[in-house]
Amino acid sequence: MDRATDTAVELILCIMLLFGVYSLWDSRQVYQTADAANYVAYRPDADEGVGFAELRRLNPEVFAWLTVNDTPIDYPMTRTDNNEKYINTDAKGEYTLSGSIFLDYRNSPDFDDFNSIIYGHHMEKRMMFGSLSDFADRAYFDGHPYGNLFFNGANHGIDFFAVVLTDAYDDDLFTPAVRDSAEREQYLAYIADHAIHRREIEVGPEDQLVVLTTCTSEITNGRYLLIGKLCDEVHLHPVPERPAVNHGTGVTIQTAQLTAVPLWTWLLGLAVLIALLIIVERKSRRGKQNKEELLP
Repeated sequence: MDRATDTAVELILCIMLLFGVYSLWDSRQVYQTADAANYVAYRPDADEGVGFAELRRLNPEVFAWLTVNDTPIDYPMTRTDNNEKYINTDAKGEYTLSGSIFLDYRNSPDFDDFNSIIYGHHMEKRMMFGSLSDFADRAYFDGHPYGNLFFNGANHGIDFFAVVLTDAYDDDLFTPAVRDSAEREQYLAYIADHAIHRREIEVGPEDQLVVLTTCTSEITNGRYLLIGKLCDEVHLHPVPERPAVNHGTGVTIQTAQLTAVPLWTWLLGLAVLIALLIIVERKSRRGKQNKEELLP
């Protein structure tokens, strides 16, 4: 019974180790896939460029590039005939849980609709649309007023003027391509009434709005929306290579140092620890057996 129990415990420990290794590997793969650095070589310049053309060759459903200045948001955009595919498909057309940044299929890829809705996952480490929640802070919202949208072979500026916290079933905001002039006025009034923060810029029913949205755990089925309007002036800034430390997402210097340690080092340490526990347990068991054999 003792040996059977020991074997069962060791088997459970091995299974836990394997599961832990897989979980760490899988989580690391998801974040690596979501990193905007993977797409730097494909970023368009003043015109499409060779890199962006190559990405479109890999996946013809890539059609634009979104940048929110001085944030980690710097990604290619996709669009297809539904809003499900790119929840778990990257911009290269490959399966991944991180998905990609995509335009609502009911919107025009020319961004000539009144309101174009753009979706992305809210991920840790501020990847994909993980930094949209930062705009709930007034200082951050005020300090990041501009973005850029590349489509149809040219850059177009974005002036962000509102951030809203709502739920996923808010049809007043999640109805794309509003066409009636009166409904457009109502849409703008609704934003003004429900915005967490607003910036006073001139916005009317004849403008083209871009609505960046992602999920949040702050409320049930919660959604953050960062809303801007397309403008003639281009505000394209270089995207920082690394996110700032301790900017309100809980990232600290100590955490950064820990995460800088290679994954294989953590796994090796875990394996060594389990091996030592097994060795100590076996020696203890053998010692007890030897004592029992020496007893009269």
